[in-house]
Amino acid sequence: MIGNIDFEGSLFNEFRRLQDQMDELFGDWAWPADIRALPRGSFPAVNIGASPEKVEVYLFAPGLDPSKLDVSLHQSMLTVAGERKVPAEEKTKYYRQERFSGEFRRSVMLPADVDPDSVDARYRNGILQVSIRRREASRPRQITVQ
Repeated sequence: MIGNIDFEGSLFNEFRRLQDQMDELFGDWAWPADIRALPRGSFPAVNIGASPEKVEVYLFAPGLDPSKLDVSLHQSMLTVAGERKVPAEEKTKYYRQERFSGEFRRSVMLPADVDPDSVDARYRNGILQVSIRRREASRPRQITVQ
């Protein structure tokens, strides 16, 4: 015991009980575990890069069956949907689960000049890479001055 705080007694047990009740109350609405964590439901994590020729989207999603992914591009909205099943022990009570399990849908806005007719998607080593070419008319051109 330090000062008036009983580390082994009821104070911390009460905090644990309160945290359990908050988890039950808010469930899927829970806030991120720390400042660098994605909010719950933000699966998969996404990196997007662009060059004058194309836009590259990387979705970090290990443990998926690529044949069951639904990837669509409507105007400049890229949507990826699917399901990830993570095995769990039924008799175990988890006090923290950081690996996402279940159905997901992630949509990201891309630049307006992407070409929906020129999309390539590949899934390797847990990363879905979607490459979308930009429309030829929107690419920068070098103009010769005479």
